Amino acid sequence: MEGIRKVRTAVVGCGMISNIYIRNLKNLFYIIDLAAVANRGADAARKQAERFGIEKVMTPDEVAAADDIELVVNLTPPAAHYDIIKKMLLSGKHVYTEKMFTTRLEDAEELVRLADEKNLYLGVAPDTILGAGIQTARTIIDAGLIGEITSVQVKINRNQSLNSEIFRFLRNDGGCLPYDVGIYYIGALLALLGPVKSVSAFAAPAPVHPAEFLFASAPEDSWQVPGINTVAASLQFENGAVGSVLFDGNTISAEKHGFTICGTKGILEVGDPNKFGDPVRLTLPGQEEITFPFTHGYDGRSVFSPPEWFDGYGSRGIGVAEMAWALRTGRKNNRCSKEYGLHCMEVLTGMEKSAETGKPYAPKSRFIMDPLQPGHYSGSAAFRQDAERSLI
Repeated sequence: MEGIRKVRTAVVGCGMISNIYIRNLKNLFYIIDLAAVANRGADAARKQAERFGIEKVMTPDEVAAADDIELVVNLTPPAAHYDIIKKMLLSGKHVYTEKMFTTRLEDAEELVRLADEKNLYLGVAPDTILGAGIQTARTIIDAGLIGEITSVQVKINRNQSLNSEIFRFLRNDGGCLPYDVGIYYIGALLALLGPVKSVSAFAAPAPVHPAEFLFASAPEDSWQVPGINTVAASLQFENGAVGSVLFDGNTISAEKHGFTICGTKGILEVGDPNKFGDPVRLTLPGQEEITFPFTHGYDGRSVFSPPEWFDGYGSRGIGVAEMAWALRTGRKNNRCSKEYGLHCMEVLTGMEKSAETGKPYAPKSRFIMDPLQPGHYSGSAAFRQDAERSLI
């Protein structure tokens, strides 16, 4: 890796998720030169700069105007994504954004067109799909170990209204369970099975939520998380497989997740796609279920500092580094790409539209996703750059 010019990068948005992004972008990936942090409120940016030793504190406008910043990592709340991404693209910056892409499909489509017109890279989370768990599942599928995929079932439940007491941004667009958490499941489904050609769904909104003990002094008496908060959907994939999806944000906060892929030769149990290194379990005919060894690095464990409370977010930032390597090597960004992000969003939007109309929805967008090269590991600091070679 010596001699490769690092990609000078700025983070915009210094909320909770910025902790793991800033730490990883500064320490975990050779290709990233994290030069600046920015936030609408300067105090939050100064705090993160001091904590992690970042060179500059800037405003978003200053980032857009900075000639030396090539790549912007957008960690603002979903409602701010469209404005920030558009500003940075118009300023000639490559952009990687946290999920969701935007809160409106039409806005996401506009940003994809803008990035194409300006020949800029635009990447979209979730990058958990590049972690050890999902990449190992992809290796198993691509090797034909479970044969031809016939069906898939995924589910996740939470009390999203109660969560909105703690994380107040969930009361805004993009805060409902399918968009806030379901995107990890949809993202992993698409990374493993490819594009969806038809979506049918039933859905229900969140209830009006009265203020509880956590924010008893809040000025509002009640609120409602916007959008569909519970959805049962059927998916038809282009590869012929069918799938069922259940996202329930109107139940209790005792999370029960499931992710099962059935094939003609075996069954694959994929771990929680909100994590980078949940176990992958394989069942073949006449044999007991086994936990399959990881074929890839980035399992979410910290390898260069003592664990901190935000280590549960694991290897966040892989998508940024992978896109930065695509930029430096002149190849297409075919992993956490804008096309992938747009298709994820269109599948979720398709569920909402199908539930409204009672008719199937056919996504227009398509994407291609290349798997990461297996055989590179990240289980210790000594292997940190070995794992990064899988991103090149």
